[in-house]
Amino acid sequence: MATALITGSARGIGAAIALRLAKDGYNIALNDISEAMFEDNDIMDKIKAEGVECEKFICDVSSYAQVEETVKAVKARFGTIDVLVNNAGITRDGLMARMSEEQYDMVVAVNQKSVFNMSKFVGSVMMRQKSGKIINLASVAGLYGNPGQINYSATKAAIVGMTKTVAKELGSRGITCNAVAPGFIKTPMTDKLTDAQKQAMINQIAMKRYGEVDEIAGVVSFLASKDASYVTGQVIEISGGLMM
Repeated sequence: MATALITGSARGIGAAIALRLAKDGYNIALNDISEAMFEDNDIMDKIKAEGVECEKFICDVSSYAQVEETVKAVKARFGTIDVLVNNAGITRDGLMARMSEEQYDMVVAVNQKSVFNMSKFVGSVMMRQKSGKIINLASVAGLYGNPGQINYSATKAAIVGMTKTVAKELGSRGITCNAVAPGFIKTPMTDKLTDAQKQAMINQIAMKRYGEVDEIAGVVSFLASKDASYVTGQVIEISGGLMM
């Protein structure tokens, strides 16, 4: 049975992607930065209920050394790594004039360097297999910019370039690399916004609603499938018509 490794998958979009790929028949390697992320959390039970194997791997994806060891552990546990979803990400928002170096560097380390770390070591596994699919989580912020998110926008724009580069470097080995760029997605973070803030965001969207995490997971499922075997180096915007 094929295996999918999803970073930042204890909760939110990552958990939704993991569950969808489990429904598609993949064994699932979950990842997050700490055991605490999995507390009061039934994602592993939901995945195992789909009749597949599931294990969690605690790892700081910004750490080159930790990622190297984690990828070895996933390979040893499941035998193959057929799909990698680089989902892990954080925000440390603030206007550029007020943003600290620490805020900037932290977001770059988690959002951008993690994609390099994971793609390098999982890519090596996939090259030996002569097959694999890498799917990166970018963002509309990386395509169009967003005030107060110079760090986040920079990392997501970088992911677009990394996606196309990896697609070119690994394509001859039977490996595809694509990205999805979500817009405003309903998450616990958006639930904390005021009604006025929510309405201001919705007014920018052609479909006049937030996206759902399952809608992101569905596109990732397609990119991981045989139907997308000739799709590589692409960025699919999932934003309800936020920017057209």
